[in-house]
Amino acid sequence: MAKLPYKRILVKLSGEMLMGNQKFGICTEEIARLATDIKELHDAGMEVGVVLGAGNIWRGESGSAQGIERSNADYMGMLATVMNAVAFQSFLEQQGVYSRVMSAIRMESVAEPYIRRRAVRHLEKGRVVIFAAGTGNPFFTTDTAAALRAVEVDADLLVKATKVDGIYDSDPMKNKKAKHFKNVTYKKVLAEDLNVMDAAAVALCRENNLPLMVCSVKDKKGLMKAIKGTAKHTMVTNK
Repeated sequence: MAKLPYKRILVKLSGEMLMGNQKFGICTEEIARLATDIKELHDAGMEVGVVLGAGNIWRGESGSAQGIERSNADYMGMLATVMNAVAFQSFLEQQGVYSRVMSAIRMESVAEPYIRRRAVRHLEKGRVVIFAAGTGNPFFTTDTAAALRAVEVDADLLVKATKVDGIYDSDPMKNKKAKHFKNVTYKKVLAEDLNVMDAAAVALCRENNLPLMVCSVKDKKGLMKAIKGTAKHTMVTNK
């Protein structure tokens, strides 16, 4: 296999990606397929970190809207990411990929506490690291957690893996004439509110000159194709 352009990447997968066609929870077929995509990157020699959202189980904002105090609602969301992480680890290891779940909230019975140097060491040893419980603080999204962990472990690339094959100037699901951006700057993303990730995550990537790739993982091998440049995607950089 030809040498890939990145050595260490962090992949952000939304909780919704784990639902498949269900309305709630974890679709085992879908999580197994996504684990296969991560395995493909790992087997190609890349060091891979993963951050999972929790939208398939719980959303802090919606919980708050239902009357739960916002901080508590956000902590519930962080716990839901740990559930997703443990499930994802199970499917990775069924495929022979060694992995570690590292949680920003201490719960040693199910996950290691997040320690930056230990996380880097796991990556260097070829283990997939699944970062759980967000940043450990309320009011921060898993997008921000993904950007933070990517910067902390010196990732070469942050990948936002979604159902959409990149960034558009409007919602492509609603506007068939929406313009796709092959390349776009962080400045433009923030100025035009292109709704890629929350502003805190975008600003963190921008300040640390971390490239962001937005691609679709609806199809098998979508991640590898995007990283190789053979599938439609958007690159976000400072240039």
